[in-house]
Amino acid sequence: MRSDIIKKGYQKAPHRSLLRATGLKDEDFDKPFIGVANSYIDIIPGHFFLNHYARIIKDEIRKAGAVPFEFNTIGVDDGIAMGHNGMLYSLPSRELIADCIESVMNAHALDAMICLPNCDKIVPGMLMGALRVNVPTIFVSGGPMRAGKLDDGTILDLNSAFEAVGAFAEGKITESRLHEIECKACPGGGSCSGMFTANSMNTLCEAMGVALPGNGTIPALTPEREELLRKAARRIVEISLDSNLTDKFRFRNILNEKAVHNAFVVDMAMGGSTNTVLHMLAIAREAEVPFNLESINKIAQNVAHIAKIAPALSSVHMEDINKAGGVSAVMNEVAKRNSSLRDFSEAKGVAIHKDSILHLDALTITGETLGDRIKNADIKDSSIIHTNENAYSPFGGLKILYGNIAKQGAVLKVAAVADSMKEFKGSAVCFNSQDEALKGIAGGKVKAGNVVVIRYEGPKGGPGMQEMLAPTSLIMGMGLGESVALITDGRFSGATRGACIGHVSPEAAEGGDIALIEDGDMIEISVSNGSLELLVDSATLESRRKKWQPIKKEIKSKWLKRYSLLVSNAANGAVLKTEL
Repeated sequence: MRSDIIKKGYQKAPHRSLLRATGLKDEDFDKPFIGVANSYIDIIPGHFFLNHYARIIKDEIRKAGAVPFEFNTIGVDDGIAMGHNGMLYSLPSRELIADCIESVMNAHALDAMICLPNCDKIVPGMLMGALRVNVPTIFVSGGPMRAGKLDDGTILDLNSAFEAVGAFAEGKITESRLHEIECKACPGGGSCSGMFTANSMNTLCEAMGVALPGNGTIPALTPEREELLRKAARRIVEISLDSNLTDKFRFRNILNEKAVHNAFVVDMAMGGSTNTVLHMLAIAREAEVPFNLESINKIAQNVAHIAKIAPALSSVHMEDINKAGGVSAVMNEVAKRNSSLRDFSEAKGVAIHKDSILHLDALTITGETLGDRIKNADIKDSSIIHTNENAYSPFGGLKILYGNIAKQGAVLKVAAVADSMKEFKGSAVCFNSQDEALKGIAGGKVKAGNVVVIRYEGPKGGPGMQEMLAPTSLIMGMGLGESVALITDGRFSGATRGACIGHVSPEAAEGGDIALIEDGDMIEISVSNGSLELLVDSATLESRRKKWQPIKKEIKSKWLKRYSLLVSNAANGAVLKTEL
């Protein structure tokens, strides 16, 4: 066992003495030591109950014959951090979480790990840390929140509350209606109920085989979720007690090139958050898997969008997907698409490539291949999870756009864009920060036919790449969702919907052409062509570049200053440089 280095031999008497101080007995030193990485924190709705979940996991690990050691990571609630400087810390927290996992697991030479995340950056941060440690690891999330509901039956989620702010500002709803939405949008514990970033990442953990079936969809605070915790605990001990299994199920043997590919296939089929692109690029780099933005479009071209989940112009939430068969049913249907989807797509002149299919031979942490795991997972409600023949679209729910202001790419959640906005030309209204944009939008500066440009909010320029749910929700709440587009070198919450294009790279702070746009410039967006073009001639742009001076924000935080100096742009996953 890896942990023998801290518990075996006469030289380790001091180590054992310290371990005995925590309650260990003689018989414990022959057992596997299992790290339980918990992201419990009181202020996040998806996490405030994870201390209880950790106790369930530890109890089951002890019963199965191993010794659990719980430790914690930090967490940032993006919704609470939204719209003020707190959001600057959100994306950087991913790197801190990865460092924490690596530090604790390697400093104490623990044999295996269960990761207990739920929301946003916590999941990818733990995945990145687990890749560095490379011991058998199972991910089991806290589970999604149930959707809210008004007395009149209207289905709600966090996005409803953000958009209600814009509606109230425009006088479209009363203060009492706003308060009712506020009180009922998030009815209890769990990760926000739609296909926002947290649930997207928890779903992709299933696709990558590092979590058990149901991880992304079984609701939080249910007996079914608690049984999932117990199954994960028993499985990690089973692996840890057998040296052959320990070697077979090292984390990098699961989360490899096939797993990354499968994650993006499922992401396309379910229309995940644009943040999944940012995080999966970072995870791929941590796993040393060759993957880039161009690869995403190839997958999207060949995977049908078969599950439309809020906020993608839908009232479907994760609990509905769970009842309809879960992620396994989605994957089983995707795997069937060879014949039926080929006919559907070729009729539209779209080529199908064999390499876009799920890698069904990929190993999962439960021991079977992905194909074996999903082969009997049928769709239980085809109005929730569509068949390939009845797909919402023959293409995936995300798309990478390129153009003169996005030479390295930009990301669009096509699944959340109205058809009328998929081909759009409008005049630019430019803002050099999110705060400036919020004031401008609320003040009436943005009109129908505009393209809102929010820049100097990328990983380096923000710093920290703020999410733009507040301005996008204002636009929606003001009734401009089908007449105004938005582009930014920042990013969006998974709750964002509309013609909102993020991750524009290169970012403004590094001299990207998004910095050269001026008010009134015409910008053309074409989803069908995958293009994002500033309709200004190259000579004019070159003239502007000669006069351009980057906007340098005062960064008081030592951590954020260090982050801005080391971080790459969004096209490279916003990872920190390790070589200068």
